[in-house]
Amino acid sequence: MRTCRRTDPPRAAAVAIALTAVLATAVAVLSPSGTSAATPNLGQLHSELGQSEAQQQNLSSNIGSLSGLISSLDGQISLVQSRKAAVNTELASDRAKLARVQASLKKERAVLVKLRDRLALAKMILRRQLVSNYEGGQPDLVSVVLNANGFTNLLDQLNYLGMAEHRQQAIITVTRTAQAQADQAARRLAALQVSVRQMTQSAAVQAQALAGMNSLLHAKQAAVARARAAQQSALVAARIRAANLRHQISQVEAAQAAAAARAAAAAAAAAQRAAAATPSAPVTSSGGSTGALGPSGGWAIPYAIVLCESGGQNLPPNSAGASGYYQIMPATWKLFGGTGPAAYLAPKSEQDAVASRIWNGGAGASNWVCAGIVGIH
Repeated sequence: MRTCRRTDPPRAAAVAIALTAVLATAVAVLSPSGTSAATPNLGQLHSELGQSEAQQQNLSSNIGSLSGLISSLDGQISLVQSRKAAVNTELASDRAKLARVQASLKKERAVLVKLRDRLALAKMILRRQLVSNYEGGQPDLVSVVLNANGFTNLLDQLNYLGMAEHRQQAIITVTRTAQAQADQAARRLAALQVSVRQMTQSAAVQAQALAGMNSLLHAKQAAVARARAAQQSALVAARIRAANLRHQISQVEAAQAAAAARAAAAAAAAAQRAAAATPSAPVTSSGGSTGALGPSGGWAIPYAIVLCESGGQNLPPNSAGASGYYQIMPATWKLFGGTGPAAYLAPKSEQDAVASRIWNGGAGASNWVCAGIVGIH
């Protein structure tokens, strides 16, 4: 016959209530609803941080594009400056040539004035000569011979007539030469005036081109500088905002971790008190246990750690891959002799054996994060 020891009903009810409270506390710590008050704020902070980081990437990309534009603009500036130097050299040469032409023009004007004065004088002499010949009459050779007083007088009169005719011819030649020289000077003066006008127009065009290039150069420099300064200011502001958000997230996470640690410690203390108040499990006549799992025993590591890790349940893999009663990672499971791909697929006895080897009398407590949370090191 098998014998068993009965449990006092009131005491069993109290233990059940205590265990329920402990499990409720553990579930509240592990469940997302336990941090419902802080989760929205933390999620909002992470969302804002993501937006700020995306904005930083966008600004950095824009600044990179502007830097590339500045590099391209620097090349254009070098070309413009090279052209500007060549134009300045050409303009200086044109101005020197213009100065020489103006000096030549001044000389030609002085020569023209002299020629015109000489022409006016020659014309005046010729006019007087013509008037004198008209008024006095033109003597012929017969009248000169008949009116001569001797041979000597005749020679004198003939010489006089020859000299007068020669002088008249000379005056006519001088007049014609002065007229031709005056015409040539006038033509040279007109040509010089055209040349001066063209050089002046060319110099004006060159100056206008230089002014336009300088204006474009300064406008581009100012625009790019303003754009890059604005982008850099926005990037600095975004980085400051991101730093503030990270600080706020760290504070919220630290507060949540502290709250979780306090809840886990309270759960461990409640579990220890429940374990002290729970009677021994019913024993069969053969001495074996009924197989019930709880804080009274049947675990390879302290029950407070089990409660924090899995709540005493054979859980499937979580997002990190840990599974089973002891939340063992697949690599650790294989390293300590576990069979199969994951811990939760093995029977509890094998999970107990592997967990015991990992625990190693407490030396391997650091393998469980909850060990630190519940204060077991």
